[in-house]
Amino acid sequence: MSDKKIPYKMYLTEEELPKFWYNVKAHMNSGHAPFINPATQLPCTEKDLQKVFCDECIEQELNDTDELIKIPEGILDFYKMFRPSPLVRAYFLERLLNTPAEIYYKFEGNNTSGSHKLNSAAAQAYYAKKQGLKELTTETGAGQWGTALSMAASFYGLKLTVYMVKVSAEQKPHRREVIRTYGADVIPSPSDTTDAGRKILAEFPGTGGSLGCAIAEAVEKAVNTPNCKYVLGSVLDHVLLHQSVIGQECKIAFEKYGIAPDVIIGCCGGGSNFGGLIAPFMGEKLQGKNNIEFIGVEPASCPTLTRGKFAYDFCDSAKTTPMAKMYTLGCGFMPSPNHAGGLRYHGMSPVVSQLYHDGHIRAVAVEQSAVFEAAVKFAKCEGILPAPESSHAIKAAIDEALECKRTGEKKRILFGLTGTGYFDLSAYKQYNDGAMTDYIPTEADLKRGFDSIPKCKVNEGLA
Repeated sequence: MSDKKIPYKMYLTEEELPKFWYNVKAHMNSGHAPFINPATQLPCTEKDLQKVFCDECIEQELNDTDELIKIPEGILDFYKMFRPSPLVRAYFLERLLNTPAEIYYKFEGNNTSGSHKLNSAAAQAYYAKKQGLKELTTETGAGQWGTALSMAASFYGLKLTVYMVKVSAEQKPHRREVIRTYGADVIPSPSDTTDAGRKILAEFPGTGGSLGCAIAEAVEKAVNTPNCKYVLGSVLDHVLLHQSVIGQECKIAFEKYGIAPDVIIGCCGGGSNFGGLIAPFMGEKLQGKNNIEFIGVEPASCPTLTRGKFAYDFCDSAKTTPMAKMYTLGCGFMPSPNHAGGLRYHGMSPVVSQLYHDGHIRAVAVEQSAVFEAAVKFAKCEGILPAPESSHAIKAAIDEALECKRTGEKKRILFGLTGTGYFDLSAYKQYNDGAMTDYIPTEADLKRGFDSIPKCKVNEGLA
């Protein structure tokens, strides 16, 4: 098909909006290793998980067999406020790079949260309301998830407490105010409002916090509050499931124009957007129906896939959650406070981790000065100021396109533009002022994190 027939923006109609989520685990042989109850060292049961999560989310979490899971009408109605999102042909970036590659991006920033996070926030708030809950707790790193969940909680009439990673709360006061505007309480984490927070503050005085810290506080608050559950914005299987609307819409749009991607790229923090973007394409690859290359991009300052260990670890810093088999830097790992974006979680989605471990995904780590250089280049030619998280994917997409220029190979590259960077201007200021620094953990830094990985039966033999 000629370029003239591919518009700059490929929109779907409301009728073409996916009516099902795509469960890639249905094609992953036995899925991934089960969550482990740290007290019993046995796989978690539904009852174990009910202490923390909503019932229908648990059902989705444990579903390894159904490829398609129907999206309830109440969630589809919410989705129609901001979905479908556009799939964009980056003609101007292609021209700037003078590459034979075709570059496409799925833009998830066309909603007030400024990111893809609203896809799962809407679903989890809907299920909480349906279950009769009154209150939710959560964590947020860069702030997109906290914003998205505050919007969804407000829409469904739920009280919300957000534990925001302290360094992000300080760097992004305007993001914090958007969350508060939607009615949620925001507490910089670690805080002195929970036992977990007080313990972390005692061990790491002056810390800027981490997602693991914030999760620990949010879980503690949830289990000690009546009619309250904890909801997570990334990592878990049901979150990736909800984000599969991104990949589903991409696939429908590509098929509509008779084309298909050769490379799919996404930034990786906990794995939600990357897992959702690749889900239907990966499902087909696992069935031998395509040969797409999948690339996960993470910050060099928090290199979970590229330098982490594949082990059972706690999902929070206080070691209160079930243990997940994932690539991890250790639940005690503290990211450098000079890291300007999100993507600061110590572990990676068990689904993404297993796919990476099995060789279906390639991972790269990039330094943040190069990430912001790519972000500025993209903003100047495509007209969108990208979030720092998304800009990791932009950097890798540019590298792939330049490699095509070197070899003369014409590939179709798709990347996820997960959101906008208008609440990240302090980081852009650092870059523009020439004050941005890069930090790569030393082996000694990583060892301190690895030492926090539980030494238990399920991790026997771990080097």
